[in-house]
Amino acid sequence: MRLRAALAAAALAATAALAGCSGDTSPLPSVTVQPGEARATTVPPTDSPPVPACNPRASLRPAGALPAPGAMPAGTYMETILKRGRLVLGTSQDTLLFSSRNPFTGRIEGFDVDMGRQIAQAIFGDPGKLQIKVIGYDKRVSSAADGSVDIVADTMTANCERWRDVAFSSVYYEAGQRVLVSSTSTARSIEDLGGKKVCSVAGSTSFENIGKVRSKPVPVARAAFGDCLVAFQRNEVDGISTDDTILAGMAAQDPYARVVGPRFTEEPYAIAMSPAHPEFTRFVNAVLERNRADGTWKRTYEKWLGDFGPAPAPPKAVYR
Repeated sequence: MRLRAALAAAALAATAALAGCSGDTSPLPSVTVQPGEARATTVPPTDSPPVPACNPRASLRPAGALPAPGAMPAGTYMETILKRGRLVLGTSQDTLLFSSRNPFTGRIEGFDVDMGRQIAQAIFGDPGKLQIKVIGYDKRVSSAADGSVDIVADTMTANCERWRDVAFSSVYYEAGQRVLVSSTSTARSIEDLGGKKVCSVAGSTSFENIGKVRSKPVPVARAAFGDCLVAFQRNEVDGISTDDTILAGMAAQDPYARVVGPRFTEEPYAIAMSPAHPEFTRFVNAVLERNRADGTWKRTYEKWLGDFGPAPAPPKAVYR
């Protein structure tokens, strides 16, 4: 099955993957990728203006039928991408089953990557017209907002705070946050880790959520999930907390780890883009809408996540 194959690949590449290194899978030598951010240990609280109330799941409604691949409307951002010859996807390289590097091929692959390939297919008629740019978790919002990438698909939760800087697609995956602990731990949920160190990725909603737990676990930030897993295996932290499917991939890599407790958050994943091109957001939503209807979403789920059980119904789109 897909999970066992991915785990075998992950084991072969354990040293590189767990180090959370950064890079760029683009075959285009003219593109320069900046090194990843140095790992963080703690993130102090910051003051920020209140976030306006919104429905973070509500995106822009598609504007009718999709244009034929290779025939994007004049003056649209899709035409810009078409003329460039590639769609640029920002994602990670160490999130097993969503966006991780296959050591046999050197390619980054997974559920999130296939979201990008499906959009490239709609623009070019060729899913291979995709340039993957590895970005840090704390660079997901800024990379989408400043146009460094065309889209970010990286287990990214749509929330009102992020909507201030980026536009999100409709929700393409529903996750929820849990916690991973040692198989010898007596903890049954994150509430049992009060005063204990719990790792998540800097810049993620998961990291922020740890600080909101009533029993007050101590949030510890790292630059990537692989870094959290290394810290956990070195006994530098007592647990890892993030979305349940990501944790399941980690637990499958470590026989001495297990995922415990119920979901304590809702994490609706959506694709982030610059708000400067609303027609592109509508286009992406049209691709997602078609994929829900024609079974593409279901097949993508079965390809990458089928070992976790039958595919659920895809998340329903919510539009403004």
